[in-house]
Amino acid sequence: MKGESHLLEIKVLIQELVKKDTSSNVPEIIDKLFSEIECVDNEAGNEIQEAQIEESAISLWNWAVTNRVDSVINDEQRAKLRHVSCRLVCLCEGSDPPEEKVRRQILMTMKTGKGWVDVGKAALADGFLVIAINSLEKLYAQLMKRSSGEADIQVHKADVEKDLFKVLSYQAESAVVQGYFQKAVTCLQRCKDMLTRLPKQTCYLSILCYNFGVETYEQKGYEQSSFWLSQSYEIGKMDKKYSPGEEMQAKVLRLLATVYLEWDCEQYQDKALRAISLANEENMHPAGFFLKIKILLKSAASDEGIRTAVAELLHHEVSLDFCLNTAKLLLEHERELVGFDFLKSISGRFASSPDLGKIILLHIEFLLRRMKEPLAKQKIEDVITGHYTGKQLSPETLNRLHIILWDRAAKSYEAKNYSEALQWYNYSLSFYSSGQIDQNLAKLQRNMASCYFHLKQLEKAKEAVKEAERCDPSSIFTQFSVYKVAVLEGNTEKAVEAIVAMGKLAAKPAQHEDKLLADGSAATSLLSLSAQIALENEQQAVAVKALEYLSQHSQDCQQVFTALKCLVRLVLSKVTTEPKENRTKDMETLLTYLTSAHRRLAESFTEGSMTLDMRTHEAHWFRKIAWNLAVQFENCPGTMRDFFVLSFK
Repeated sequence: MKGESHLLEIKVLIQELVKKDTSSNVPEIIDKLFSEIECVDNEAGNEIQEAQIEESAISLWNWAVTNRVDSVINDEQRAKLRHVSCRLVCLCEGSDPPEEKVRRQILMTMKTGKGWVDVGKAALADGFLVIAINSLEKLYAQLMKRSSGEADIQVHKADVEKDLFKVLSYQAESAVVQGYFQKAVTCLQRCKDMLTRLPKQTCYLSILCYNFGVETYEQKGYEQSSFWLSQSYEIGKMDKKYSPGEEMQAKVLRLLATVYLEWDCEQYQDKALRAISLANEENMHPAGFFLKIKILLKSAASDEGIRTAVAELLHHEVSLDFCLNTAKLLLEHERELVGFDFLKSISGRFASSPDLGKIILLHIEFLLRRMKEPLAKQKIEDVITGHYTGKQLSPETLNRLHIILWDRAAKSYEAKNYSEALQWYNYSLSFYSSGQIDQNLAKLQRNMASCYFHLKQLEKAKEAVKEAERCDPSSIFTQFSVYKVAVLEGNTEKAVEAIVAMGKLAAKPAQHEDKLLADGSAATSLLSLSAQIALENEQQAVAVKALEYLSQHSQDCQQVFTALKCLVRLVLSKVTTEPKENRTKDMETLLTYLTSAHRRLAESFTEGSMTLDMRTHEAHWFRKIAWNLAVQFENCPGTMRDFFVLSFK
């Protein structure tokens, strides 16, 4: 009776599901149905009316089909509903079902099995596919009983074989997904044997094997992948009329060659070359030529062999980008002679192309990689000449060339070879017209100024900074360069102006276009460096201004306290050497610095940006300074009181 109660529950759930057009609890009902059917044993149907079970099963099946079309349920939910329907139909089968029921059961079990395979739950498919084969055997036996002659037998046999072929192919899919290679091979062989009688299935079976090959290749199962791809190609050759076509056959062979290449090129080099040669015979495709060259390179073929393959490629219509990728492949495998010769060949071939610059750029790039700088520089100079004689590079290619030139300059700069860095920057500068305003030009001039600073060529540095200021005066980096010139010239007024400009820019980094200023760290680093430069050049007034802005704008508490300590020390050193009557203003300045320190210490406490030990250490330093200053000024009660109060705070 237990099985009967589950069947009744299933019947109620089916009625609830099919009576509603759409329901928010459809997924819940489907899951309940799937759970309930697993509790029904195969004999449960004998206890209630089979007709009712069958009717519910067919109703559920039809509902699943209709609502899948309307996107009410997804593929897995549909598979579950088919699963339930199939199980119910199987309960009603009986010992000797009529042909109509057998055919229906074959259809339902095939579709249910395939549905589970398609949603990635192949293990659930196997049982239904076995039932489908058993039902096909029953159908064949029934058809044989009423056959009147040989013609009838052949018709019935063909009828059954079509479905058997499908079921076996589904079983092969299921086996591949589950990793049952031998089972999949057996199913495939049975399908293959039927192709003489079912030639129209040739394309389907060939593509199925290709898909198996792709799947196992992606899992790095090279041995199995090579088997499936070989089978795909062989099956595709069995019947030209129903073959998947030359393009598909070539695609299969290219993947087979790739499998051999990645599996063990040394061991399977001949097989890989054989596969790719067949692919190119089937269908000429750039990918085939590229792969052939790749195999030859990986198998350490001679330059002559590779040159032959490259020459073969040039006999066909191929795109510029394809040729560039081929050149990169050759040069990355250190086949310089072949690679550079190939670049020369394609330069002639694409001489009238607007993208000719891409070839020149690649040539330059690889000459630099191979440390052939004189040749690269000659190429660059030719490009510069072309730029002013009507042979300009496209904006995209020119931008890429600028990046290469700046990269070389940066490497020379890091190696402290400033003259060499300037040469690369000058190449980049050659592409800018006189009077042009461009932020990148400003960066270029600033970089050149840095080189001139290191070479002690102040006049040239001034010229470069002047150009940077013309192009991008609102850049903090430009103002920093202006500042450096002013400090080196001893122009305190100009240096302070630059510091003020930097301070203003540091106060509103979000409004500035330079992304480096987004978090304010670059701005404060420049202010810190500015203070250092001023102190090194004994320009105390300038250093004070830089440190004041740094203490106001830095988000780094430690940096703020370091700046304030430095400011306090600078003023104290001044106080000890000046007459007493001039000290009042300095005392006010010290009070301002110490008050700022107290405020920032309080902020760091509430924000939790410093540890307790760090805060305590900083507080002690400023407290001692305030206390000592209070003691020193005992003859000035107001000042003494202010410092004592600060020390107490």
